[in-house]
Amino acid sequence: MARVERNRRTQGGEGFWNQPQWLDLAADLLIAVAVAGLAWAAMSAVKRLPIYPLRELVVVGTVERVSRAQIEHAARTALSGNLFAVNLDDARLTFEKLPWVRSASLRRQWPDALELALEEHVAVARWSPADGEQRLVNTHGEVFAASAGDELPAFSGPEGSSAAMLARYHEFDSHLAKIQRKTVALTLTAREAWQVRLDDGVLVDLGRDQPKQPLVERLTRLTDHYVAAREKVHAPIAAVDVRYPNGFALRLGQPDRKSAS
Repeated sequence: MARVERNRRTQGGEGFWNQPQWLDLAADLLIAVAVAGLAWAAMSAVKRLPIYPLRELVVVGTVERVSRAQIEHAARTALSGNLFAVNLDDARLTFEKLPWVRSASLRRQWPDALELALEEHVAVARWSPADGEQRLVNTHGEVFAASAGDELPAFSGPEGSSAAMLARYHEFDSHLAKIQRKTVALTLTAREAWQVRLDDGVLVDLGRDQPKQPLVERLTRLTDHYVAAREKVHAPIAAVDVRYPNGFALRLGQPDRKSAS
């Protein structure tokens, strides 16, 4: 019995070392780990060496809203080390935090420069939500933090509705052009009702979009008869309610004293 047990232990102990394929695999793994360690150490050493210093940031394309001083300040914050040590993803995020920057991209330019490309927001409207924080809407319908003059139309609606409001703005203005009017303010209420303020001060109440009576159909009814309706009244129009199925109602303001006399 002792001899059998000793033979079993001997066979179990020699199983791994007597199989060349396992020995080869182990050797390959050890070599791979060693090579990876050496490569990591070499790269770490290169990053610490005073070689390939980062000397220049090249801004490509046209930049109108972001100043040179803002770019330089962001560069001092985001760029450190040599050409290989700089973290391009972290640097990109730093540049994208600048006002008016929609996106940024960086790439290494041999031997000592980085190339920076900035895409700026193009503002088409002011965003005036219920919380009162003034922001802007770009051509993609995205809201971003920046300020601009009052010449842009004002959008007011629930958070997340800016893209839908931009699409409606373009749609409404294409119809209002028939009566030489433009939208200066667009409102979307919490109940999804639409209001348009025209550049002559008239408030147009469009109501909610409905399959049987789409908003564009109501607006077309207004533009088809607005000029004739305005000529029939002897007071300025203050508001128009187009929520009726077959017409619209006018609310008049105070008559002009000069025209009345």
